[in-house]
Formats: sequence, C-alpha cells, structure tokens
Amino acid sequence: MAARAYRASHAAAMQGFTLLELLLVVSIMAIAAGGVAWSLRDPAEQDLAREAERLAAMLESGRAQSRLQGIPLHWVAQAGGFRFDGLVVPAGATPSIPVNARWLNADTNTLEPVGGNSVLLGPEAVLPAQSIILAWRDRPALRMRVHSDGMRPFSVQRESP
Repeated sequence: MAARAYRASHAAAMQGFTLLELLLVVSIMAIAAGGVAWSLRDPAEQDLAREAERLAAMLESGRAQSRLQGIPLHWVAQAGGFRFDGLVVPAGATPSIPVNARWLNADTNTLEPVGGNSVLLGPEAVLPAQSIILAWRDRPALRMRVHSDGMRPFSVQRESP
C-alpha cells in the first residue's frame, strides 16, 4: 500500500517540466529566431543582386555568341536598360540574348561601365578587365559590381561606395 502511494506521488511530480528545462528551450528558440532575423537581406539589395546576376549571365552568353560568330559584340547601357550592339541574328531565328533589354526593376540604375561607355565581349578569348556598376536609384550607396578580369567569367560583388 505504501509503495502504491509512493508511485502515485512520484508520477504526479514527473508530469511537468522544470524551470531549467523551460529556460533552455526558450533560449534556444530566441537564438534561432535571432539568427533567422540576422540572415534576412534587404529587399532592395536582393533585387539589385538579382539584376547583377542576370546581367552577368547575359554578358557570358553574349561573350559566347561573339566568339561563335567571330565578330565583336558590345554591351551598351541605355535609359532604363541596355542593348547589345553587333549581335547577328539569322532570319527567322530567335536570339539567345535580347538585343534591347530593360531592367527587371525600374529603380536599377547603371553607372557607366568602368573605363568607357561600353563593354567589349569578344571575339578574342582573352579580353581586357571590364566592370559595370549597378546602383539603386533611391539608395546610391547600394551598389553591385559585375566584373571580369578578361579570362574568367563575369562575377558579381557587392560594391562599397
């Protein structure tokens, strides 16, 4: 009888959590929530990074087209977007890159390509180092650089003003 009473009182005591266990769980959740909040990026920075990645991909495609056709191809910034000068598209064919393209977001602004007003994409295998800086219209301190040393593919880096 005494053993049964002891087991009943012991089982009742084991039904809840201790204060230490609750504090440990709450602190782990707070650290995880802080890490997630810290890793979230600014939406404007995400949009600008997406524009820069898209531009780098188009420049690489343009470089391949120029080498394939054996003719020079130039990327030129224009109001609200950019264009590719020198691209030859056979009649009835769809170009692999648009001849004239607009930015995905109207707030994207192109600072003139570093070292000139256009970027040469080929047809030579090795080109001079070239960079294009993209900025956000309302936040000029937010910049991304699309850069190639002439041998490697174009890459994207966050730029400090």
